[in-house]
Amino acid sequence: MELSLERIFRRLTAYAGILPVILALLFAPRQACAGEIEPRAYGNTPVGVNFLIAGYAYSSGGLATDGSSPLKDAELRMNSGILAYARSVEVWGKPGKFDIILPYSGLSGRAVVGEELRERDVTGFHDSRFRFSVNFYGAPVLSVQEFSDWQQDLLIGASIQVSAPTGQYDPDKLVNLGNNRWFIKPDIGISKAWGGFALEFSTGVFFFTDNDDFFGGKELEQNEVSTTQLHAIYNFGRGIWAAVSGTYDYGGRTTINGVRSDDLQSNWRTGATLGLPINRNNSIKLYASSGISTRTGSDYDLYGIAWQCRWGNGL
Repeated sequence: MELSLERIFRRLTAYAGILPVILALLFAPRQACAGEIEPRAYGNTPVGVNFLIAGYAYSSGGLATDGSSPLKDAELRMNSGILAYARSVEVWGKPGKFDIILPYSGLSGRAVVGEELRERDVTGFHDSRFRFSVNFYGAPVLSVQEFSDWQQDLLIGASIQVSAPTGQYDPDKLVNLGNNRWFIKPDIGISKAWGGFALEFSTGVFFFTDNDDFFGGKELEQNEVSTTQLHAIYNFGRGIWAAVSGTYDYGGRTTINGVRSDDLQSNWRTGATLGLPINRNNSIKLYASSGISTRTGSDYDLYGIAWQCRWGNGL
């Protein structure tokens, strides 16, 4: 019995990262919610398991703005906390999951607006997020006990994420935590494993509603942003895993009061994640990411840690 429980624990900590850390660093409402790095977003998980995630991240950097933007030479620092809940479920005979994400941040920094140096210090919630995903190929519905003997081969899944405009927003400021608009993001992912090594690829598109109260009462429209991620993941055993990742975002040109801006995004980021078990129900993740090429968008460095607790269905 002890050997069986230990085996289940190792498999869960090695593969059940149901909610890799997602931190929406929404430096300004002009920027798309891209640049996120999520390894193992499409890994299989036994059904009926609950996940609670709490984390902290620090980011620093600037905004790579286009020539038409009134915001110049921005240097911002952000201390962020995140609280999230997820549950794995069965969906028409396939394994799925849903999650709710609530980030909270304190942001400070300075930038030049026109010819004047201005400072910004604000604390509040980011826009809340909700996501639903299903693995529809290569991932059977499993109990916790069955999961300990399952070996991944090729997985294919899809998800849809929605962001609601619940975050802090001041239309008289260019730098806010919320965006005062909705977005919806459909996404598809493929994960292929060879023993302890796996490659995961995903691609999706952000679609935005308009912000009709943007900086000074203007109307902001934004084209869709396509985003692609690639992750190389290795399971070292005993619940320890690591990932090296890269992401590319393209699109997102904005229009303000009918005037089209020269702010097409074409941005690359890279990152790394390390997962470490604490015990059968708890684990921590360390992560970092940085921009390597930014045409337009948020150019920042990010470092963080997250704690994850699992319970339910016999755990």
